[in-house]
Amino acid sequence: MLFRKYHIVVFKDKQGSCKKFQLHGWVIATLFLLTISMAAGNVILWKKYAQHSRVEQGLNIAEKTVQEQKTQLLSLSQKISSLQKNLSRIRDFDSKLRVMINLDQDGSQTAAPKGGPANENFSKGYLPLYRQELLARKMHEFLRQLNVEARLEEVRQQEIMHTLRNNQSILEATPSIWPTSGWVTSGFAWRTSPFTGKREFHKGIDISAPRGTPIYAPARGTVTYSGRDGSYGLSIRLKHNTSLATRFAHLHRIAVKSGQVVTRGELIGYVGSTGRSTGPHLHYEVRLNGVPVNPKRYILN
Repeated sequence: MLFRKYHIVVFKDKQGSCKKFQLHGWVIATLFLLTISMAAGNVILWKKYAQHSRVEQGLNIAEKTVQEQKTQLLSLSQKISSLQKNLSRIRDFDSKLRVMINLDQDGSQTAAPKGGPANENFSKGYLPLYRQELLARKMHEFLRQLNVEARLEEVRQQEIMHTLRNNQSILEATPSIWPTSGWVTSGFAWRTSPFTGKREFHKGIDISAPRGTPIYAPARGTVTYSGRDGSYGLSIRLKHNTSLATRFAHLHRIAVKSGQVVTRGELIGYVGSTGRSTGPHLHYEVRLNGVPVNPKRYILN
């Protein structure tokens, strides 16, 4: 069959003119096989294309899901960090209030959870899906812990408010505001004396400010001294209650007199550089039962 010859006659018109073709059997068989192969190839290619399209579509959906989860995790991480910082500030505020109103520290207090459940960079690189799911579970658990801590803190704040309502006079007589505006140049700590070069303990804080900056009473109290006081220069001392007193030194001018009763926020003097001083500033001390303590322990604003 492959070696037989086949004749094909093609008639051109009705008059009978025609054209003859001669084909070998192997040529016809080859053309037939080529046609079948091309058809089969097209079917296979179409199936491969359809399969690839489905895979690509699935990958796009998965990639979109992963990106959405990364965005959600980043947002959740930022919320946890913000809540953590707010809780820390509340705890600090709680401690200061308890000191001010002589309320014992709550022994059941525990530090707010720190560090968070992970330290991942969600905005860069690739985080596998299983790790994102694990991290999400850890974050939700961490949020649960923070919420528990927040509820406990609310109970503690209610205790403080109850005490404050019953002891408002204590709060009014506690030096809880900054006495002047400026910046702290020397804290309540050991330091090298700018005058002797020797190591000494600084019993207050120095607040640097331009000469003439107003100084205000940090709480209700009575002026027990106003005038020159040796190396302190022009100085004011206030007695707030039986245990708390404050001192203001190196003033440029004094605006109150001994025996005068002042309220929180009332003008008492102006920043200066009198006495032993290296420049305009306020030396501010808080004393508890005559012993210097860190003024920042009481400042709330």
